[in-house]
Amino acid sequence: QLHLVESGGGLVQPGGSLRLSCADSKATSLSFYTVKWYRQSPGEQRELVAGSGSGGSTDYAHFARNRFTISRDPAKKTVYLQMDNLKPEDTATYYCSAVSGGFTNWGQGTQVTVSP
Repeated sequence: QLHLVESGGGLVQPGGSLRLSCADSKATSLSFYTVKWYRQSPGEQRELVAGSGSGGSTDYAHFARNRFTISRDPAKKTVYLQMDNLKPEDTATYYCSAVSGGFTNWGQGTQVTVSP
């Protein structure tokens, strides 16, 4: 079982950038996992932001295309979500998940606030 930890959230102005990180606290490699980033705003359902397959495929929600990039650094055993041109509606708690063998591991989330 993984113990995922997200980091990199914070307060940023509209148009700014943040890079979120997701790694296992016990330094387990995520190379064989499908890793996805989700987000959830208060009162809203959790929604998929971007995903990265173990074979290198990626997919994005429509709102994330051309602004967000999911990537992996196998050496650092970390999956990143680079977020550019952030908008106030991107404000949410961002979670990473790692799926393997039908089991989904979740992190505790990192807060992203986009505000002037």
